[in-house]
Amino acid sequence: MKYCIKVVILFIALALSGCNEKDPAITDLDMLKGGKTFAVPTGTVADQFVLKKFPDAKLEYYNSVLDCAIAVKDGKADGAVYDLPVLKNIVAKNDGIVVLPELLFNDQYGFAVRLQDTVLKNTIDNVLDTLKVNGTYEDMKLRWFPEKGDPAPMPVIPLDGKNGILKFGTAAITEPMAFVDGNKNVVGFDVEFATYIARQSGKQLEIVDMEFGALLPALIAGKVDMIGAGLSITDERAKKVLFSECYYPSGIAVVVREKKQEGVRKPSMALKSIKDIRNKRIGVLLGSIHDAYAIKTFPDATILQFQTVSDLLFAINSGKTDVGFFDQTSLKDIFSKNQELGILTENLFSVPIAAGFNKEDVNLREQFNKFLKEIRGNGIYKDMCDRWMVKGVMEMPEIKDNAVNGTLRTGVVSDLGMPFTILKDGHLVGFDIELATRFAAYVGKEYVPVDMPFGSLLAAISTNKIDLITSSLMITDERKKQIDFSDPYYESGVSIIAKKTNLDPSVLKKYSAANGTDAGSSVKKSFWTKISDSFYSNIILEKRYLHIIDGLRVTLLITILAAVLGTMIGGLICFMRMSRDKIMSGFAKGYISLLRGTPVLVLLMIIYYIVFASVNINPVIVAILAFGLNFGAYVSEMFRTGIESIDKGQREAAIAGGFTKVQAFLHIILPQALRRALPIYKGEFISLLKMTSIVGYIAVQDLTKAGDIIRSRTFDAFFPLIMIAVLYLLIAWSLTWALGRIEFSVDPIRKRAKRSREETK
Repeated sequence: MKYCIKVVILFIALALSGCNEKDPAITDLDMLKGGKTFAVPTGTVADQFVLKKFPDAKLEYYNSVLDCAIAVKDGKADGAVYDLPVLKNIVAKNDGIVVLPELLFNDQYGFAVRLQDTVLKNTIDNVLDTLKVNGTYEDMKLRWFPEKGDPAPMPVIPLDGKNGILKFGTAAITEPMAFVDGNKNVVGFDVEFATYIARQSGKQLEIVDMEFGALLPALIAGKVDMIGAGLSITDERAKKVLFSECYYPSGIAVVVREKKQEGVRKPSMALKSIKDIRNKRIGVLLGSIHDAYAIKTFPDATILQFQTVSDLLFAINSGKTDVGFFDQTSLKDIFSKNQELGILTENLFSVPIAAGFNKEDVNLREQFNKFLKEIRGNGIYKDMCDRWMVKGVMEMPEIKDNAVNGTLRTGVVSDLGMPFTILKDGHLVGFDIELATRFAAYVGKEYVPVDMPFGSLLAAISTNKIDLITSSLMITDERKKQIDFSDPYYESGVSIIAKKTNLDPSVLKKYSAANGTDAGSSVKKSFWTKISDSFYSNIILEKRYLHIIDGLRVTLLITILAAVLGTMIGGLICFMRMSRDKIMSGFAKGYISLLRGTPVLVLLMIIYYIVFASVNINPVIVAILAFGLNFGAYVSEMFRTGIESIDKGQREAAIAGGFTKVQAFLHIILPQALRRALPIYKGEFISLLKMTSIVGYIAVQDLTKAGDIIRSRTFDAFFPLIMIAVLYLLIAWSLTWALGRIEFSVDPIRKRAKRSREETK
C-alpha cells in the first residue's frame, strides 16, 4: 500500500513538473510550423496568407485585429496575422507582444473604385504621383507611421466642394490607416490620402465608416465612390473592383508573445537632468513653443505631439512618453491631480505671454493694449494675479457687460489647466477667461469663447474664425510672422515633468516641495484605483462618453422603432395568415418562412446593398426597416398562437349574446390572446435589442460600434467590453420592467389578486 502511494506521489510530481515547463518563445516563422493556432480578423484575406505558408495551421476568427493581438497576448493563439503597419501600431501600445522581423508575404495597398470608374482611378494615381514628387508622401509616412508612440494629428486640408461630394468608405478601427481620434473625427493615412484625392477632384469628402467586411459590397452597390482601409490588392478582389496603383508597399506580418526575460528587472531611467532626455520620448503640446524648442534642442529624441493637455498628461502617466513640457504656472494644479508625477527641470526658460490678433485687425489690438494699461493702473490686474496665481481661487467674479457692439469670439483651450483656463461645472474659468471677459465688456461686446485644440488657434485667428486668442500664448518670432501680439500680460516659465518612477531620487527630493507630494516612489495601485483609472481613460478622457451617448441613442432608436414597426407588421401578417383567402394566407405563410429562415445580418445587407442600391437612404432607416420586418414575422406567430389558444366556444357565446364578430374579437378574444403573447413578446423584444449590435455592417454607429471605437484608441480590451455589456444589461432590464408593467395592467386576475392583498392589510 505504501509503495502504491509513493508511486502515485511520484507520478503527480512528474506531472506537475511537466506542467511547469513553458513553451519556448517563438522567435521566427519556422517555429510556427506544426499545426499552430493563428488568430485572424473576419472578412480579411489574412486566413489565406496563413494557409499558404502553413497549410496545417488552425484558424480562429475574431472581429478585429486588436482582438487577434489580445488573443495572442492572452495565450489563446500562437500568432496573429495582419498588415505590418497596423500590427506595429498595436505592439507599440501593448506590452507582452512583438512583431516577428520576417514577413509572411509582401503586400500592396490600393484604393478601390467600381470597375467602370476609370476616371476616378486615374485621378487617384495622378494624386499619388504628385504627392511623391512634392514631398508630401514622405511627410505622410513620418506622420502616420512613427517608430514609437501615437501618430501625429491630421493636417488641415481645405476643400471647396464645387463639384459635389466624394464618398469614401473605410473601416475606422485600423489605426494608423483609418481610425477615430479624440475629437470624434475619422483620421489616418488613408483618410489623408482620400482628402487629397477629393481636393484634386474639387469635391467635399464624405467619410462612410463601416465594418471591413462591408467595404466591397458597399462599393459594388454604389453606396460609396471609393474604399480604402489598408486594403490589399488581390486577384480575387480585382475581378469585382478596379484598384489604383499601389500607394503603400506593406507586408503580412505575424505578432507573437514576447519572450520574457526571467530574473531580469527593467532598469529605471533615473533621469537626473535635462541632458538625460536627449534620446528619450518627449511629449509636447502641438503648436506650442515647447514643440519648436524640443525639435530644435533634442534632434535625437522622439518628439510626440499631442492635441490637448489631457492627452499629454495621460501619455506621461501611461508611459507612452518619458517626459513632458508644461507651463510652470500650471504645475500646482497638475500635481494636485497626478500624484505620480514629479519635476525634472523646474524652469527651463521663461517666455512672455500675450493675446494674439489677426494682422489686419490693428484696431482691436490697440484697444486691448489700452485696456491692459488701464487695468494695470487701476489695480484690477494685480487683484487678478493675486486671486488666480497666488491664492488659487477657482471662482469667476461678476463682470457687468454692455453688449451693444456685437460679439467677441475668443479662442481658448478649455483643458489648459489652472490658473489660466479650466472647465468647471460646465463653465470656463481662469485668468485668461476673466481677462477676455473684462476686455469684451470694455469694448461693449458679448464674450463668446471658442474652445479648440491649441494647435488650431493660429489657423483660426489667421482665417478670422475668431477675433483674438487668450490662451497663454507665448510670444515667438515664428508666430509673429503669422499673427500680431498685444503687449505681454504675463511671463511664464517652462518646466519638464515625468513620472516619479523615472526620476532619480535626488531630483525627487530637490523638487518635492514644488509639487507638495512625497519624494518617494508611488504606492502600488489597488484594484479599485485601476478601475477608476480605466473609467477615466475610457469614459472621461477625450470625452469618450460622447461615443457611448451617441451609440446608446442610436441603439434605443432602432430597437424601439423597429419593435413598433414589427408589431404593426405582425398584426397585419397574423390577420392575413388566419384569413380564409388562400392568396392572403399563402403570402403570410411565405413571408413568415422567408423572414424567420433568413439571418438578420443577411437581411440587413440585402435591404441596404440590393433593395436600396440606387437610393441615398439613411442607414438607420434601413436598420429599422430590416429589424422591423424580421420582428414582424415572429410577432405574427405570437399573435396567431395566442388567438388560437382561446376556446372557440367563447367567440360563439359572445356572438350568441349579441356581439358582432369584430366586437367578439376585440372585447373577448384579443385581451386574452395579448395576455398569453406578452411573456413571449418580452423575450423577442430583448432579442431584438441585442440583434441591433450588427448594424455596424451598414455604417451605423450603435452602442457596440462605439465600444469598438473606444477600444481602437485605448487598446483596453477589458473595460470597454464590460461597459458595453453592462449598458446592454441595463437597457434590457429597463425594457423588461416596462413591458412587465404593461403585462400586469392587462391581466385582470393579477390586478384582482393585488387588490385583495391590499384590502386584507
